[in-house]
Amino acid sequence: MKLLVILVIALAIIAIVQLSKVYEFTRALRKSKEEEISPADNKLQANLMLVWMFVFFIGVIWLYVRYGDYLPESASEHGKDVDWLMHLNLWMLTVMFFVMNTMLFVVSWKFYYRKGRKARFFTHDNRLEMIWTLIPGVTMAFIIVFGLITWNKITGPASPDAITVELYSKQFDWTARYPGDNGEFGASSYNLISSDNALGIITKEKIAAKLEEIDADIEKIKQSLEENKMVSAMPESYVETLQDKIYRLERHKQRILDLAELKMESGKSNWETGADDRIAKGEMHLPVGKEIEFIFRSQDVIHSAYMPHFRAQMNTVPGLPTRFKMTPTITTKEMREKLGDDEFNYILLCNKICGAAHFNMQIDVVIDSPEDYEAWLKKQKTFIAQETAPEAAPAATDTTATATADTSAAMAPTADASH
Repeated sequence: MKLLVILVIALAIIAIVQLSKVYEFTRALRKSKEEEISPADNKLQANLMLVWMFVFFIGVIWLYVRYGDYLPESASEHGKDVDWLMHLNLWMLTVMFFVMNTMLFVVSWKFYYRKGRKARFFTHDNRLEMIWTLIPGVTMAFIIVFGLITWNKITGPASPDAITVELYSKQFDWTARYPGDNGEFGASSYNLISSDNALGIITKEKIAAKLEEIDADIEKIKQSLEENKMVSAMPESYVETLQDKIYRLERHKQRILDLAELKMESGKSNWETGADDRIAKGEMHLPVGKEIEFIFRSQDVIHSAYMPHFRAQMNTVPGLPTRFKMTPTITTKEMREKLGDDEFNYILLCNKICGAAHFNMQIDVVIDSPEDYEAWLKKQKTFIAQETAPEAAPAATDTTATATADTSAAMAPTADASH
């Protein structure tokens, strides 16, 4: 079958080549030049242009019918507004597409070249200028106004009873964080980010562990200085490099000590609010019919949280929390029944090309009934239970107490350094 297709294509190419030779031969007999186009050729091309217009439009209409409804069903309240705005834009573009292309094809058909015909030349027409300035201007203003209304619905202040979820992005991973039993997110700081605290959540245990780590690093550098001085005279530049490392570590330590002095809006200390936060990876659950306020953070580069079924997307920017809100309207179970697909899941994707494993940066989003959501949330481990081994907790607490007692002593030599 493949050989037959190849033979047909080859014969077609040969036939086209032979026809072109025949055309060249007949033109030589007529003693006409290649650049000379006869009135008959002009008329034929004009008529073919009109025929192609209908073929072209029929093809476009078929594509609309075949692929026009390309979006999955919206599963959020604001998604209906987004779809309405999208369809409005699409229909406006479609109308202009047919109007403008009809004008192009008809003008090409009607005003093909004839001997004795001259084109009318004019330099300016105020009416035309007004038409093609006002119509696009009014149309764009209409789209922008309705777009802003929809955007404000998505990014406006959340209701007091909204559920807050933090989505933390890094190469190449999503982490969802939910408030603990105190109903308040624990504070976080990049100063505490480590291999066992990717979100930088502030707790007594993590502060104590980080202070202990920094003190060990400082002591190690000081020992290196002393040992090298005893063995041989070190270059001044090397000594300055090691002293600069100590200075930077002291500054880092001071910033961490300052975290303990900060207060949350509720009046609680930073030390008290983060331990019971719940962490979810690989899968995120949300309740249907409840407003969700998302807070986005990024550890490294700009990512983009994209949930296509909810018509929601927001960039996650390092050092700049971003947010939007949404209300899911269809549970995962209901959507599976609608699609007839028992394996369907909503999905959260990264919509920025953020590195080599960008394709793998996704998690499932499960929309539950409120009761199922609460049951799932209670099963999630708290931050301390997940990040800290149970037997290590008492030792960390003791270390914290020691670090707290020494705070005033530690701050004295580093206060000037921080400036």
